[in-house]
Amino acid sequence: MKPRFISDIHLSEKHPELTQAFFTFLEESKEACTHLFILGDLFETWIGDDDDLPLHLEIKQTLLSFTTNGPKTFFMHGNRDFLVGESFAKETGITILPDPYSLDINGQNVILSHGDFLCTDDQDYIDFRNQVREEDWQTNFLNKTLDERKQIAATLREDSKEATSKKSDAITDVNNQSVEDFINKHQPHLFIHGHTHRPNIHDVGSSKRIVLGDWGGYGWLLTINEQEFNLEKFSIG
Repeated sequence: MKPRFISDIHLSEKHPELTQAFFTFLEESKEACTHLFILGDLFETWIGDDDDLPLHLEIKQTLLSFTTNGPKTFFMHGNRDFLVGESFAKETGITILPDPYSLDINGQNVILSHGDFLCTDDQDYIDFRNQVREEDWQTNFLNKTLDERKQIAATLREDSKEATSKKSDAITDVNNQSVEDFINKHQPHLFIHGHTHRPNIHDVGSSKRIVLGDWGGYGWLLTINEQEFNLEKFSIG
């Protein structure tokens, strides 16, 4: 297996350079990997698989072209696109993974996650996360019209930006004790996640915690070849 891992691309109409960078990345990945894992927040926002935004239709078509006779592609929900559903999966050829997800990569026990469930110092966020992941909340939201959902999503984004601006960096990062407890329980060789926008490689006991970066001026990519891994950034634009 030659996998690649990315997260937190945050595709939107406001940043066409990120969309182009993502399409270029997919083209390069066709021959460079056997498996692609997108660990959440591919989109800046996702209000349902029936959203007919031209950008989203273009992304669906590009992903389908990539997955057809190409690398196996897996997606995990982030805090921005937790409403990506099975219709999207069928239209693009991806497989949606639960969070967290454990797998064997070249003989190593690897656990994947978006990572936001570990931000336990931010109780307001954890409460919100638990609410919007409930089936009843999602059903009620998706039963609203597209226009209603767009308005609600815009309000939630503004509320989130305002709330985050008032929080310290430590609160919006993972809680170290929560990380240690999780790793001690599952004992992975590698624990890979995104969400925090703090790319780095951490030693936690005998495990490695690899944090993927968000895409902006640079893109971030993790590759695993045999039992060696490399977290790298590349220029965008």
